[in-house]
Amino acid sequence: MKLLLHTCCAPCSTYVVHKLRADGYKDITSLWYNINIHPYEEYQKRLETLKQYAQMIDLPLIVEDQYGLREFTQNVSHNIDGRCVYCYEKRMDFAAKLAKENGYDAFSTTLLVSPYQKHELLVNIAESMAKKYDTTFLYQDFRPGFRVGQQMAKEAGLYMQKYCGCVYSEEESKLLQTAEDVKLPEDFEFLPVTREIVIKKEKASKDKYMDLLLEADPNEKLVTEYLDKGDLFVLSKQEEIICIAVVIKVDDNTCELKNLVTNEKYRGQGYAKKMIKYLTDNYKMRYQKMLVGTSENNIPFYVKQGFERYEKTIKNFFIDNYEEELWDGDLKCVDMYYYSKDLKKTT
Repeated sequence: MKLLLHTCCAPCSTYVVHKLRADGYKDITSLWYNINIHPYEEYQKRLETLKQYAQMIDLPLIVEDQYGLREFTQNVSHNIDGRCVYCYEKRMDFAAKLAKENGYDAFSTTLLVSPYQKHELLVNIAESMAKKYDTTFLYQDFRPGFRVGQQMAKEAGLYMQKYCGCVYSEEESKLLQTAEDVKLPEDFEFLPVTREIVIKKEKASKDKYMDLLLEADPNEKLVTEYLDKGDLFVLSKQEEIICIAVVIKVDDNTCELKNLVTNEKYRGQGYAKKMIKYLTDNYKMRYQKMLVGTSENNIPFYVKQGFERYEKTIKNFFIDNYEEELWDGDLKCVDMYYYSKDLKKTT
């Protein structure tokens, strides 16, 4: 995929570019277009830092060098508290239009990594611009990697700005210098980088993950089959595996969660829920719905995670596909029940 990545600054691009490349997006071009950044010295410092970093990591860079003090302030002065709408609209409109006119398959933005941004507003505006220009907005919630990206930027010696960009955010930043650190979305847990809990997509590895996967699905043949054609996600802490999930494509509109298992010592702590949230955010731009097949006992858990629509029942699935009887607590597993989650549904 040929991706145009609107880039607000070098520090925010560190984790985002790293994550996208790890996910297989190799043809990425960075775009600088940020008329909101003031004063001029700050604008120049951020632009030069991005140029240096793009060269460091061999990242193609398009620079639309427009210092937009007059345009920006004229358009937001009547509604300073609502200035982010104009700010997002201008930048996402420019990125979407440029992507369409220059043959990019999609566009995205590094603004998605910052917990300081109005995330849902940004996504809604970017998606509307994608429709306007008949192109694709590539969405990923990069916020879980915010601290990692900050550490990467420090290690690279990059200039680290102290506020979002506009004169109004600079004012707010100075007023809040003694306030607590930024509050992240409640679904995310951040620890120091050396101990951080992270979820990442990995290449399927039978030897490394099979024992844990078999705890959820003891048919090694079936597990091997969907490992070969699926995406494997691992939530880990200091290299210790906490939770694993495998997702496969069913058709152009549907994917299926084939395996979800948590390391026994971490069960009951909400990690499976975090994994499902992560998977939902990653797959909702590609698919309409996600299926899951489960035994009767686990239906309530998946319904609470948004798998609300009953799809079908496969009679005697666990009897026909497993040599030994399977039990989930006191309940013998017999039939497989399929439920689906609407990935486009907003909550």
